[in-house]
Amino acid sequence: MRRLHFLCITLLLLTAGRSVAQDVRYNFDDKADFSKFKTYKWAVVKNAKPVDDLTDKQIKSAVDAALAQKGLTSVDADTADLYIAYQAAVGTEQQLTVFSSGWGYGPGWYGGGWYGPTGGITTGQTATIYTGQLDIDMYDAAKRELVWRGVVSKTLDPKAKPEKRQKNLNKSVAKLMRNYPPPVKK
Repeated sequence: MRRLHFLCITLLLLTAGRSVAQDVRYNFDDKADFSKFKTYKWAVVKNAKPVDDLTDKQIKSAVDAALAQKGLTSVDADTADLYIAYQAAVGTEQQLTVFSSGWGYGPGWYGGGWYGPTGGITTGQTATIYTGQLDIDMYDAAKRELVWRGVVSKTLDPKAKPEKRQKNLNKSVAKLMRNYPPPVKK
């Protein structure tokens, strides 16, 4: 019985850990020569839902810092090698946490004997989790083609304090930019 209780707790913790984990994904054009990209200019995605001005500044600051570490320079001229654009989505999810206080034996016959486990107290609790996803797109300015796209989830939290939001954005974008430039084929 203790093994079963231990197994239930372990599964609950693994599930909870997975639901909190940040998801980082990327894709790229394997024919693009990423070594030629040295400069970039910010662009806007048409029909994308805009974020507020402060969040826009925070996102661009985090991306600028990460790209500077990769050797890219931000420029205002249309002669940039890359156009960089982002889309941000903030939504909510409901999370249900269920806890059982233990095992008990209740009255009842089954096949000529007592059956269990029954009884105990089971409680449930719901919580609202804010999910914020950030998509970063890089376009080859000369060809006007998408060459790299990265997505990181659970990045933007509208309820967080400004310092925490910026810190979380910086960490998330740095984690995403580990995948840029993509590995060179040999």
